[in-house]
Amino acid sequence: MYYEVELQDYVRVPPSSFDLSTEESILKTLNNRFKNFILRDLGLVVAVSEIKSVGEGVIIPGDGAAYFDTAFKVITFKPEVQEVILGKISDITDFGAFMNIGAIDGMIHVSQTMDDYVSFSKAKVLSGKETKRTLKVGDECRARIIAVSYKELFNPKIGLTMRQPWLGSLSWIKDDLKKQEKAVVKEGKAKK
Repeated sequence: MYYEVELQDYVRVPPSSFDLSTEESILKTLNNRFKNFILRDLGLVVAVSEIKSVGEGVIIPGDGAAYFDTAFKVITFKPEVQEVILGKISDITDFGAFMNIGAIDGMIHVSQTMDDYVSFSKAKVLSGKETKRTLKVGDECRARIIAVSYKELFNPKIGLTMRQPWLGSLSWIKDDLKKQEKAVVKEGKAKK
């Protein structure tokens, strides 16, 4: 889930940024500081979206930089268990698939890709034995987050599943909808 969060902090603006306006230099400093920033409670910071207010600047002797008490907003991505997300398959291995979900990649273990026996080909394609469904790099998919781990803070792990109704490759879902529509029409004709 994406959130907009308001934060407040003292921002150190180095003398090399004094040629910019105060707001521009603070925004540049904040974006550099929060690039790839991850906190368990906050999630992954995607961008600094807005400077809300800038207090009076203070210069500390011996440092030369200016410090500004600043309120600002950041856009964060905080994955939540049970959340349904859309993404694109970015890589396929013999143990599963990686799906780009915007700010980060999630992993779908081979056993969680479909309700079928799944085989891996050297062409980086996962294939279902009975359903004949395939999953390949570039496929757009819908998945559910089943695990989030911050064990390695700068490399959070997100576990995904596509083994539930209306999850999986969007082409599979379209096929299922067509089959369901045909069944409803057939049932309607049988009742007449």
